[in-house]
Formats: sequence, structure tokens, C-alpha cells
Amino acid sequence: MSTTRIEKDSMGEMQVPVDALYGAQTARAVDNFPISGQRLPRAMIRALGLIKQEAAKTNYELGLLDQRLAVAIIDAAEEVILGTLDDHFPVDIYQTGSGTSSNMNTNEVIANRASQLLDDPPGHRSIHPNDHVNLGQSSNDVFPTAIHIAAAEEIVTELLPVLASLEQALNLKTRHFNDIVKVGRTHLQDAVPIRMGQVFSGYARQVELSGKRLQEAVNDLLELPLGGTAIGTGLNAHPEFASQVIRGLAAVLDLPFKEARNHFEAQAAKDAVVQTSGTLRTVAVSLFKIANDIRHLGSGPRCGIGELILPPVQPGSSIMPGKVNPVMAESLMQVCAQVVGNDSAISLGGLAGNFELNVMMPLMAHNLTQSVRILATGAAQFHHRCIEGLEADRERCKELMEQSLALVTALAPAMGYDAAAAIAKTAWESGRSLREVALEQGGLSEETLDELLQPLPMTQPGIPGKTDR
Repeated sequence: MSTTRIEKDSMGEMQVPVDALYGAQTARAVDNFPISGQRLPRAMIRALGLIKQEAAKTNYELGLLDQRLAVAIIDAAEEVILGTLDDHFPVDIYQTGSGTSSNMNTNEVIANRASQLLDDPPGHRSIHPNDHVNLGQSSNDVFPTAIHIAAAEEIVTELLPVLASLEQALNLKTRHFNDIVKVGRTHLQDAVPIRMGQVFSGYARQVELSGKRLQEAVNDLLELPLGGTAIGTGLNAHPEFASQVIRGLAAVLDLPFKEARNHFEAQAAKDAVVQTSGTLRTVAVSLFKIANDIRHLGSGPRCGIGELILPPVQPGSSIMPGKVNPVMAESLMQVCAQVVGNDSAISLGGLAGNFELNVMMPLMAHNLTQSVRILATGAAQFHHRCIEGLEADRERCKELMEQSLALVTALAPAMGYDAAAAIAKTAWESGRSLREVALEQGGLSEETLDELLQPLPMTQPGIPGKTDR
């Protein structure tokens, strides 16, 4: 029994695996692009299925598509949306820059599956991939529309909820740690006191702002290029096609998608994708800072800073027994580094908007959706396996606070900067305490020094020793 069948396209015949739902154009792409083994992301396949499904509904309503064919296309597209036909999407990410290969892969799979639903074999063409499934469309407006849909949906349903939960967890730690006074650090050197809760409030605010920035970026993705067809003019599309399809997509996804105000901008440039990626990069930078800080504050357990106690989640060394490493922070940091790298590739992709079309869209689609996905999963794991079980070592914070020479800052308003600096220098060189040296050199009473050198009042605005601070 033959393992292949013959499919045809405008260039001639191609051998296609007998059980494959794709056709000749997909087979050519498989031969042309055996580059990475990485296929189009699931979010993009889902988005392409959604577009084809709403297009079939609209073309039927506009009187352009027979009901029998429309129903079959709608049902086949549903299988694409649900992921049951993912094995029939073999095209590599690094393909034609417009995404034509993946758009035609989608058209062919839906056409052949719809033909099966009408009791015709794949390749029969009772439903044509171009004439029926791609009716009123071009790869040049469909593929960028799919990028916007995929990214917007994943940001809204996956990443934003994860960031909101992480923010809530950090706010909980803010309250839990608010009475713990610790050494502040600038330039990796001891600085004036700060409450551990204040540190975590800064982290929580970073995550809150990340969510707000992402929501603004999503607003740019809500304009969809669909309707521009080949170069933005809308040739071969019904004048009402795009608006009706986009209304359908908005209803299905519960997102306020709208037709692009200017189709020439929407297809010639990918600025909204570049903007969104830049925002994801900013989120990654924020999360990296939080993870790296927590990793350092938990260093030790005996010979590091040790102000935080990170939950042990796995053995840390194959040679050093009992070693436990900050693996969840390290994992998130690697995620963030990848997102920054993805943004660089997307930025370069954005430069390839030549004349009426960008020709690096599959790369941009892959990197953008990957950034959203790994940030969501990485931040969620960091939340559940690190932040939730995170504790502060109160005794270690107190011990380090008592050793800090930065407490001398509170003496400066009373005796002047130079005198306070001399006290700090003497204390450092002699190994004596600040209080002892200040009592000897500063001309201040024991009661005054007791008041000025209290760490907790230094963590709030005001001038030490002044009743109104």
C-alpha cells in the first residue's frame, strides 16, 4: 500500500504522506525549510484557526460561500483551534518571511479535513484551500492578525493573572516583614537602615507597574490588520468582510479587537509587535532584579548575607552534601535573559518592514509568544516555589544591623558630615562600635546617642533627634 498521495498546486505535483491533511504547498515548505525542527507555536495555530473559522462564517453571511462548504470549514477550523490537528502543522518557524507557508498549511489542513467531513478524501478539492478557506484573505493580513491575537490572548489570560498573583504574594510579604529592620545596600556597600517590608513593597510595585505597562501594550495589539489582503488595499475582499470577522473574533475571545485604522501601516510595519516585545523586556528586567536580589539576600547559609531564608526545593550539588541553591530565582533569571534576547531578535525583525510588507513575521511570532509563555510559567513557579515559602532571618538582620557603620548617617545632622565621617573611619579602623567612638569624640550624651542610633526611626522620613522628624 502506498505511503504517499499526489497533491497539486500552481507549481505542479508533490508527494504528500497519505495520512497527512496538509497539501502540496506545505510539503514544499517542509522540503525547503528543514531548519530548526521548531514548529509554529500552538497559540499561533489556534489564532489562525479562529481567523479561518470566523472568515467562513462571514463569507457565508455575505453570500460568498455555500452553506454546506461553510459548515464543513467551520467544523474543521474548530479542530484546529482545539489542537487536535497540530500534528499536521510541520512547517518550520524559519520559513517565508510573510508566514505564507503557515497560512497555506492552515488552509490546506482545514480544506482537506473539511473535505473529509463531506465524505471526500484529502486532495479531492471539493473544498479548495485558496478559493474557499482563504476567501477574502491574504497571508499578508492573516498572519500578522494571528500574531496580534495570539499575543494579546496569552498576555491577558496567562501572563497578567500570574503577575497579579505575584504582586499579591509580594504585598503579603511586605506586611509580614514590615517590622524587620535590616541593612540597606547601595553600590553593594552598607547603607542606612531599611525595613525588609519596604524592600518587598518596592518589588510589589515593580510587578504592579509591569502589569499596567503590559495592558497598555495589549491595547496596541487590539488593532488587527485583517482586511488589507495583499498590501493594504483590500483587493479581493468584500468591503464588510474584515469588520464582521473582527467582531466575531472579539466576541469569541472577549477582547475588544478592532480593524486597523490604517491598513498600510498595519501591514508594512510591525511596530505594535516591537512595542509589545519591548514591554515584555521591561517586565523581564523587573523580574530579574527581584529574583537576583532575593537570591543574594538569601546567600549563605552561614557565610553570605543570609537575611532571607529561601525554601529548599531540591539538592543543590552533586558533590557537596547538604548544599541547597536558589534554583527558582536562577530559573526565572534565565527566563528573563531569554526574553531580552527574544526582544533583540524582534527588534531586528521590525527593521525588515520593506515597502508594503514585513518579511520576518514568523520569527517575531515565535519569539513574542515564547516570551509571554515563559514569563508566565517562570513567574508562576517563582511565586509558588520561592515567594510563598520565603522567610526572613530576623536574628541575622539584627546582627548585621548592629555591625553597620552606616548608622553614623543619623549623627550627621547633629555634629556635621565631617565629624560623623571621622567617627565612622575610627570605628572601622579600630574595630570599636560607632556608639563607643561617638561617645568619645562626638560631644553627644549617652541619651542623645541612644536616640539617634536607633535603626527603626531611620527607616522613615525626617531628621533624627527632631521631635517632628
